[in-house]
Amino acid sequence: MKKSRFTEAQIIGILNEQGSGLKVSEICRKHGISEATFHNWKSKYGGLSVDELKRLKELEAENLRLRRLVADLSLDNQILKEINGKKW
Repeated sequence: MKKSRFTEAQIIGILNEQGSGLKVSEICRKHGISEATFHNWKSKYGGLSVDELKRLKELEAENLRLRRLVADLSLDNQILKEINGKKW
């Protein structure tokens, strides 16, 4: 996946420029992005502040960690059930 030239905080700043009355075409020309990119960013980050974005990233990381933990525990549980199910 290609890495963006802009950080997420910069993207939010660019999106907030629209609220100050600038046209989308002017914003895109100023920052060297296409209008499609601007609208994709708006659908993804629209309405978020930098603090909310940071909290969202923290929650996503925690969610990923917990999902991995549940997967590991489920696998351990399944292995133990198979071991206990065998006739010795």
